[in-house]
Amino acid sequence: MLIGDLSRRTGVRTHQLRYYEAQGLLRPERRASGYREYTEDAVLTVHQIRKLLDAGLSTEDIAYLLPCVTGPEPELAPCAELVDTMRQRLTTIDEQIDTLTRSRRALHHYIETTERHARETATADA
Repeated sequence: MLIGDLSRRTGVRTHQLRYYEAQGLLRPERRASGYREYTEDAVLTVHQIRKLLDAGLSTEDIAYLLPCVTGPEPELAPCAELVDTMRQRLTTIDEQIDTLTRSRRALHHYIETTERHARETATADA
């Protein structure tokens, strides 16, 4: 199937499919005309890629994990260093959450302080 067909069947834009190819996630054959030719398996692979991206994995992580991926959910077969890679990504996500939580707390503090100051100023001017 051509890239437009794969795009329609997966709901993924053609430029994203080309990006996945550039990242080594998809490997279409090339016709003599230069057009990409995808197998039926590409539909499943694209769905797997999308779900792994939704889990917060990078395309670099996915390229490493993809040989261990089976099924539409996808399921991960035990492969060398698979769990270590996912744990590293989880650690990164946890660190980002911690940073965002601290930022959120600080912003709440600044908002409360600013609003309190505005009320005090309004009361003093009245």
